[in-house]
Amino acid sequence: MPLLLNPFAKLPNPRAVWAWGMFDLANQSFQLLINTLLFSIFIQQVVVVADPDNPDKGTTTWMVMVASSLLLIVVLSPILGALADHKAWKRKLLLTSGLICAILTASLGLLQPGQVALAFALYLIAALACGLGENFLGSFLPEISTPQNVGFVSALGWTMSYAGALLLLGITAIFAFGLGYKDPDQARPMFLFAGLWFALGILPAFLFLKEKATPQPGAAHTIIGQAFTRLASSVRQAQQHRHLARFFLAFFVYSLGTQTVIYFLGLISTDMGNSLSQTILFALLVALTAGLASACVAYIQDRIGHTRTVSIFLITWITATAGLAAIQQFDAPSIFFWIVAGLIGIGLGGIGTSSRAVVGALSPQEKAGEFFGVWGTVFKLSGIVGVLAFGKVQTTLGLPASLILLAGFFAAGLLLLRLVDESAGIAAAHAPDQSPNRPSV
Repeated sequence: MPLLLNPFAKLPNPRAVWAWGMFDLANQSFQLLINTLLFSIFIQQVVVVADPDNPDKGTTTWMVMVASSLLLIVVLSPILGALADHKAWKRKLLLTSGLICAILTASLGLLQPGQVALAFALYLIAALACGLGENFLGSFLPEISTPQNVGFVSALGWTMSYAGALLLLGITAIFAFGLGYKDPDQARPMFLFAGLWFALGILPAFLFLKEKATPQPGAAHTIIGQAFTRLASSVRQAQQHRHLARFFLAFFVYSLGTQTVIYFLGLISTDMGNSLSQTILFALLVALTAGLASACVAYIQDRIGHTRTVSIFLITWITATAGLAAIQQFDAPSIFFWIVAGLIGIGLGGIGTSSRAVVGALSPQEKAGEFFGVWGTVFKLSGIVGVLAFGKVQTTLGLPASLILLAGFFAAGLLLLRLVDESAGIAAAHAPDQSPNRPSV
């Protein structure tokens, strides 16, 4: 019981892990309110002026904004990750990215109808900062955990993020239901609030999250050159970390589904006939079940294995997305929609933390920034492909077909995951670095 009341009690570094988890909690203001719930609808119904000749213009604009931001993250993640390792800049880059995202998130509330280009620019930079910050945050996982508790620590942060999501959704529900602000154009104060939430939430990381790594010597004359030198060295060592590479392949395939749901959850709900109020309730249920799922993962993942945990949640995702397709296709009673919403939350909360723990367990500590940069690249690249594929299938064949496509992504990822030997991957992560350019310590 004491451990349940204070899950940090058994950790040797509770303050650092709490500060790390608070950053996870803080960035939910962008991930949830901007990416998933409110801003996509705001773009579709407010910023993009309605065009009778092009009724899908708002959805297409949002799709392009998302894909563009993800493409930038794909390009920059491995470079900045390698640079963060080489210069011991993980902490600096984490805090800088958080501050940039917080300021720009608050500014989204100033957007007016027709200001599509300005909305594009503000969102692009904010989303880039948030996405890169996720990578830098994840790269601290091998530093603040051990091979025996990496799943527990990852799940603590993920659970804190969903606790933050529930608080945010509760405040959003009060805003919409209690104050009567149900029109998308009235969501502007929530964007300002989201920025302030992010800014305040990163303060614990500024105070208590320290970096253990030290700058490493390198032969390259420029910091970008040093980053590419490290990347080239890691490519040469790919055979040593082949099971992590195989996991990245499986992760890419099933993230085609998870990324699409993250960016289209609000629009999927409205396309299924739900009002903004129902969509907020939908998001509340998803966040509640996601938080419960990630909390459970904290106590089982290190015991049953990381890849086995991922497999359990992939089966959940297959069931949820196929269920949504059936509900839409056959006009099932609304109770089934809410049951499936709970399954989506369980899948969302479980797959995120368990996947991050796999990368943490299979990554050498001295290359954590670099490998989590690759993780970010794979994740965001899957977002580009998944979002574009989902949008194309939805506009061509309809929502049920696009949801079946997502179920197929999860099923393919489940099959590819069987190629990963977790024990061999962990052993490789803790074996001596075979790079000929490895600096002496």
